[in-house]
Amino acid sequence: MYKNYINFLLFSLIIIYSTSCINSRKSTYFNDLPNGSITASFKDTSSIILQKNDILSIFITSLNSDASAIFNTTNTSTLNYNSTGFNQTIGGYLVNSDGLIQLPILGNFKVEGLTKKELKDQITATLIEKKLLTDPIVTIRQLNFDITIIGEVAKPTVITVGNEKMSLIKALGLAGDITVYGKKDNVLLIRESSGKRNVTRIDLNSSNFLTSPYYFLQPNDIIYVEANKNKMATASAIKQNAPIILSAISVLLLTLQVIKK
Repeated sequence: MYKNYINFLLFSLIIIYSTSCINSRKSTYFNDLPNGSITASFKDTSSIILQKNDILSIFITSLNSDASAIFNTTNTSTLNYNSTGFNQTIGGYLVNSDGLIQLPILGNFKVEGLTKKELKDQITATLIEKKLLTDPIVTIRQLNFDITIIGEVAKPTVITVGNEKMSLIKALGLAGDITVYGKKDNVLLIRESSGKRNVTRIDLNSSNFLTSPYYFLQPNDIIYVEANKNKMATASAIKQNAPIILSAISVLLLTLQVIKK
């Protein structure tokens, strides 16, 4: 009888273990990547289309620093304290619901639908046309460049990108990487563009990703890593078999106590 209980316990453990086997090929990145170099042309971040609710840092400089200073009055962030703790207010220009920003002296600029380079050229041309500055230098950065990563990663998180350049691989690394239960061949990317949310599925098992337009992320991208069948099967097996195994262990312990007596 004692031997039968031991065999039953081992058999139950084998069932659970067998449902958790992972396909090692599907758990690796770029498993078809050959040796050699890869040539690809990636979109520069300056070509990203600006949208409503973007927050832009716009710094204008010239040989006359005093004359330039008035254009940079709203580019500083502030740190305030209230009952919930310290809150940082991001400086810069918010693209409003009409797609506009308002610059000191220069007035309104239609920003929505432009790239940062196009906006930079417009501001520069306006400064020169109105003879406000000589040889102005306009620098534009996006302050609310956030990436959200959820699902089967070690540390689901929201990443604030300081240098406006973040690859999907680096973002996953900052989130602790995809777990062994995550689908590397079916990573979901949700990207907002022109008021629409576009959904793309990415295969990180394939080396084609290294030359895809989704290699670098854009502001407000959402990455969702779905759980694979192994996790579902394991969770189901544990849920179904746990009561049986616990009962078997209890009976086994009682039997051992009887045998010892």
